[in-house]
Amino acid sequence: MEAQDQNFFTDDQEEVLKSIRVSRIILPIILGVAVVIYLAWNQFNPAEYDKINWTRHTLIWVGFALILLVIRHIAYALRLRILSEGDFSFSKCIELIFIWEFSSAVSPSSIGGSAVALFVLSQEKLSTARVTAIVLYTIVLDTFFFISTLFFLYLFIGPIMIRPELNELDGWGYTFFTTYIFMALYGTFFFYAMFIRPDKARGFLNAITNIKILRKFKANALALADDFVLASKHLKHKKFMFHLQAFGTTFIAWSMRFLLLNCLIIAIVDSTSLELFNQFKLYARLQSMFVIMAFSPTPGGAGFAEIVFGGFLKDYVPLGIAFIVAFLWRLLTYYSYLLAGVIIIPNWLRGVIARRRKHRNIKSQS
Repeated sequence: MEAQDQNFFTDDQEEVLKSIRVSRIILPIILGVAVVIYLAWNQFNPAEYDKINWTRHTLIWVGFALILLVIRHIAYALRLRILSEGDFSFSKCIELIFIWEFSSAVSPSSIGGSAVALFVLSQEKLSTARVTAIVLYTIVLDTFFFISTLFFLYLFIGPIMIRPELNELDGWGYTFFTTYIFMALYGTFFFYAMFIRPDKARGFLNAITNIKILRKFKANALALADDFVLASKHLKHKKFMFHLQAFGTTFIAWSMRFLLLNCLIIAIVDSTSLELFNQFKLYARLQSMFVIMAFSPTPGGAGFAEIVFGGFLKDYVPLGIAFIVAFLWRLLTYYSYLLAGVIIIPNWLRGVIARRRKHRNIKSQS
């Protein structure tokens, strides 16, 4: 962003803009590529590689993976269109989801892109209440998807959905359940604060940040409480169909994210069974892996995702070629959004600045 355009934004907005500058793609790319090279050097097995049949079978299943990637993006865009109640065109929703995904890709997985989403949507002529409601409600929807589906997946499949040959809980199992419980707690709190008693939620946040070690978070906690009040006023009168459509698109988007990897594994590992229950178990494993990855300290889980991939899926993907599948997976679902962000964000930002400049000129002439 040029220096003369910086005065179009507040200091807080400047900080958010810094988090989505295109130079932020350098670190995750270096981390991801370095890990893939390391894994290739240490784990590559020529015998397993020779078993890959680069034939029509591979192309077809990679093609299915690409289709699911497109469906996933469309589902996210439809969710945004539903939550914005049609104020965004479908093409605008497609563009904004690219920016949202880019922000998540360059932020630590444990942080995500919510702050950027608030900033981006606020530039699109929506009220503060609506922007806040959209961003907070997506957190609730995403969390509800995970805590509900993981519960039923574990009920039907058991501990083996977490790691291969896991019959009793180990470190990975405890990590999974700790993460799950944490997600359930904050998801429940967000739901309570938005749909039941936002005033009580404010009181709770105010009280808990009076504890000495949490006092430094008080301002942010109270700001979040104010956001809950705004979101609650906007959402509490919505009809059931609004919520059903919002969750339906959320379910489709997240399901496509994991089924895409099912397709890639079928494409590369020719011996993968297409039997329904086998694919169901694979899907459950992928969702469990994602939950454990959710608190990676690296941008978008770069490097960490590639490292844990082989261990989580060693009963489906031979370790000697796991890095190939992991790289294809990240290429489609991660690096593609980094590249898209480099193209889309500068154009979007120029449009925002042009609108602000036009508005400023109109005000100065009036």
